[in-house]
Amino acid sequence: MANRRLQYATIFLTCFIDILGFGIVIPVLPLYAEHFGATPLEIGWLVGIFSLAQFFFAPLWGKVSDRLGRKPVLLLGMLGTVAGYMVLGLAGSVLMLMAGRLVAGIAGANISAAQAYLADISSAENRAKAMGLLGAAFGLGFVFGPALGGWAGVKFNYAAPMYIAAGLAAVNFFFVLFCLPESLKRGDGVTRRESLFPHVFRHVQLRMFLWSVGSYFLVIVGFSMMTTLFALYLWHRFELDALHTGYLLAGIGVLGVIIQGGLIGRLVKRFGEARLALTGALIMSAGLGGLAVSSSFAAMLVTAAAIGVGNSLLMPTLSSLASRSAEADWQGRALGVMQSCGSLARWVGPLFAGVLLSLQLSRGSGGYAFLPLAVSAVILLIAAGAVLGLSRKP
Repeated sequence: MANRRLQYATIFLTCFIDILGFGIVIPVLPLYAEHFGATPLEIGWLVGIFSLAQFFFAPLWGKVSDRLGRKPVLLLGMLGTVAGYMVLGLAGSVLMLMAGRLVAGIAGANISAAQAYLADISSAENRAKAMGLLGAAFGLGFVFGPALGGWAGVKFNYAAPMYIAAGLAAVNFFFVLFCLPESLKRGDGVTRRESLFPHVFRHVQLRMFLWSVGSYFLVIVGFSMMTTLFALYLWHRFELDALHTGYLLAGIGVLGVIIQGGLIGRLVKRFGEARLALTGALIMSAGLGGLAVSSSFAAMLVTAAAIGVGNSLLMPTLSSLASRSAEADWQGRALGVMQSCGSLARWVGPLFAGVLLSLQLSRGSGGYAFLPLAVSAVILLIAAGAVLGLSRKP
């Protein structure tokens, strides 16, 4: 029992440090890139390439872990994470930043091996509870990561958060090396598996599943557009540095922990998933639109809080709807498709934000980042319309 608890704790720490490292760079990466003369489009690529790499490499890491074991994949991913963040810290050009970000994204895709490890060591009745550890690790990583990154970026320099992320990954490497046994027993590796596409569509209520995944994709596109430009928006419009960006993003993370950790269950019982998702999409759209036109610090705080509340209502309810649409044996694979679409959206959103910001700056009209934020608000309105499709009877 003590060994099993240590295994759970180690996997929790692994996921927490992965997300912490991802969150650390958010407040400083756009400012860091701008320091090297990056254009808005290059900043969009820089932010989005991490998720694009995960979209392609997460299934590969999962397949490799089925054959070679979970521990080697976890260790290799951590070494890649160290290398990626070291390149970011040592970067002297936008190209080096791009290379470091790409390596970190490829390495960070080993989160699928961590999920597989939890599945290996958990009984069927405890598996949902075990997977809840990942949700907790993600939530805490997004709270502490931006705050730590913003503080280090202002206290030292923009490279400091990258070195911190590399150091944490190195510590985690040795922790896994010495404390985590292999969970995949010899002979258990998967050699043949039913392909995911198109078979997954035969095991879901197609209409509910497609509306859920489509809504989820739109929500993440809109939200990632905001997070990509948030540090630049605060600096150019309010002269707030990376420290303030980190604290504000941490505050949004705290709202998420409160709502998703304590309130969402009661709200779903009272209002239902579809109605709650619709409310979240409308609140988030209003927050993004408000952020686009905010001219005071107080207005910006209120609209940022609205974005956090809306996002916290949307994410778990859409995931729940997608899960409910799938047969019991296919829920994991259905949610895997949804997460892949989320990774793709985290690439599309930053790239789209960069294109729109470039277009606005070339015309020299409106407050900084008005156009991409306004468009993200419209995208959330479209997502609200998609959510309405979930509430209609087939």
